Order: sequence, then structure tokens, then C-alpha cells
Amino acid sequence: MGKVNLTALRVRQTALNQFASGKTSKLPQWVGVVGEIPPAETLIRTRPPQHQLVHRRLKTVTVPYSEKPKVTVSLEYQEKRIKPKKASRLFQPVEIKYEEDQLRSKFFRDHPWELARPRVLLESTGKDFENYDWRRIEQPGKRLDGESVVQRQLWLLNHVPDITESAAYDIARREFYRLRLKEDIQRRVAAEEAEAYGAKFGPSYMEIGMKLENEQYDKWVTWARSAAQVQDQRHAALTGAPDLGDAGEASELEMEEPEAVPA
Repeated sequence: MGKVNLTALRVRQTALNQFASGKTSKLPQWVGVVGEIPPAETLIRTRPPQHQLVHRRLKTVTVPYSEKPKVTVSLEYQEKRIKPKKASRLFQPVEIKYEEDQLRSKFFRDHPWELARPRVLLESTGKDFENYDWRRIEQPGKRLDGESVVQRQLWLLNHVPDITESAAYDIARREFYRLRLKEDIQRRVAAEEAEAYGAKFGPSYMEIGMKLENEQYDKWVTWARSAAQVQDQRHAALTGAPDLGDAGEASELEMEEPEAVPA
């Protein structure tokens, strides 16, 4: 193995020696900073700490000699202890995990078409979340989407005592479905009112999709017929015309047989 190169650690001393010998007429501006905050002298990096994902829950605890139960905060580990990494992955950055990640993946796994809805990612200040109160799923200035369900479920898990993840998920979904149904009714009523005043709408997305599908099906039928015809012609060319000798002999035998005389 070669020698360890320590030139980078001695850069301040090199600059001072060059200034003292007259090789440079002015010290660099970073000499004082490097002297106050020197680089690390150890060549062995410490392992990054492996943090476990912890979630906060409210538990109801019965206190002895007390009429009312007491609500306490309980911290629970959401996953098992992380195993040590391999030597090749020892100094990789630690993966950042949040409790919302699992809730979000579950919701979009159950509702994949929610990902097809357009979303507004632009924010004016980047602090819009400070104005949200997830005691209710509907927030002013924010469109209803899957993230609303995730944040509402997380709020229920963190503020309602003794609630399970499935129960919070059902509550958030029920509120989400109710508001989505309300939006659909409003959209349908607005379209009917516009048609009553003379507005004419083009074909719907479903009709456009069915039209494109029918066109592709007609093209496929035409191609299938031509392909079947070509295949039949190729098969006939390989096998040739059928042998008519046996058929001729059979017809002659039938003609030679005497007709049956009725009794």
C-alpha cells in the first residue's frame, strides 16, 4: 500500500512557510479561518447513526384511586432495529423516513387513479402548510387530493386516544368520499345549467376513448382478414390442388351399382 497523502491537511502551514520565505507577498484570506477551524486529523470516518422511525400516539391509562382515566403520550417504534450496513455501504447517507410515507403508499395503492389528477405544486411562500388545520380534511386554498387524506389520518393518529391506523384511515376516507361526491354533484349541476342556457359541450373523454378504440378495432379486423387470406393462399400453394382420382373412381362405382327394386 502507498503512503497517505497529507498535503491537504498541511495547506495552512504551507501557506505560512511560503509567506515567511518571501515566495508570496500576501497571505490568503482563508489562513485565519483554517487556523480557527482546522480540518479533521483523523483519517477514519465515524459511522452515521442509524435512527429508528418513531411515531407518537395517545394512550388512555387507568390511574389507581382515580375516577377519570389519564391520557398519556406514548412513543412507539414503527419498525425493527436496523441491521448494520455492509462495508461497501457503510458511509452512505442515512435514508430519511417519515411516518406519512407508509400512509401515503397505502392510500395511493388503494386509489391509483388519484395520481392521474392534476396537482398544483407551486407555492407563493413555501409555508402554506402553516395555515392548514387538519381537524378537518377540507382546507382553504388547497385542492382536495390524496395528501389531504394522509395528513388528516396522521392528525387523527396523533391526537385521538386509542385510535388504530385502520380506524383513522376509514374516517379520513369517509370524509374524502363525501367531499368528492359533493364536487361531482356541483360539476354535474353546473354542466346542466350551462346546457340550459345554450352551451354545447363536445364529446366526453369516455366517448373519445370509445371512438379511438373502435377505430383501432376496425383496423385490426381489416389486417386480420388480409393476413388470413395471405396465409390461406400460402397454404394452398404449398399443398397443391386436391387429388381427384379417388373421387372419380368412387363416383363410377356408385353408377355401376344396380338400383334396388322395391318389393
